[in-house]
Amino acid sequence: MDNRPIGLFDSGVGGLTVVKQVIKVMPKEETVYFGDTARVPYGSKTKETVTKFSSQIIRFLKSKDVKAIIIACNTVSSNSYEDLKKEFPDMPIIEVVTPGVESCIAATKNKKVGVIGTLATVGSGSYEKKLKESCEGIEVYSKACPLFVPLAEEGFTNNDIAKLTARTYLKELTDKGIDSIILGCTHYPLLKTCIGEVVGESVKIVDPAKAAALKMKKYLDEHDMSGGGEEGRHYFYVSDLTPTFDMICSKVLKKSYHAEKIDIEKY
Repeated sequence: MDNRPIGLFDSGVGGLTVVKQVIKVMPKEETVYFGDTARVPYGSKTKETVTKFSSQIIRFLKSKDVKAIIIACNTVSSNSYEDLKKEFPDMPIIEVVTPGVESCIAATKNKKVGVIGTLATVGSGSYEKKLKESCEGIEVYSKACPLFVPLAEEGFTNNDIAKLTARTYLKELTDKGIDSIILGCTHYPLLKTCIGEVVGESVKIVDPAKAAALKMKKYLDEHDMSGGGEEGRHYFYVSDLTPTFDMICSKVLKKSYHAEKIDIEKY
């Protein structure tokens, strides 16, 4: 038994969708979450900058004595995962791309799938590469949807602005006849209802968050690192106390939590 917390991080509020799944899958585990709200979004930044920011965050999470880390951010997972594994070889780190790919392959019937994400995630080609390596004959149509992140950060998840943006971005994917779509950014599940209305009921929406949580549970169980005892406690830290963070946190997790601001540049 290992009662140390699981660490998670994202560029902002999106990773809260992964926290939600971790709590659901592993209710006895404690978590420490960091949202880099002062430097969001990551999707338009260079790989070098994203890796630098992520390294600072992992050093912060290590100061909280976490036993393992989920990169709850597709941009970091796509661009910096290998570099971070090399920099922190003693820390178990799970990313969200591979679990998302595995879930999508299980979901698709016609092998025509869409991938939506930030400019950096789509530009990295990580989803397309892994999908084609894992499933012969699969057709992958990728689309960067950079406005979805600020919409999620503002809480504009299912209003007229969100719906118009979703229709504008997603029409070319639905025109291709996709039957599955990967939400390749952890912010995007916050707009899941809106996205679902646009793509229609015939398109399976794949959220890598649940698959990542299940992968972490499997790792902890196999390495005798699972926590036990009472219901886990959850701690939230941010680089800037934005007005919407606590609101979205409460909306996603169905319980009120307060985030503490820390100076991430010290790490």
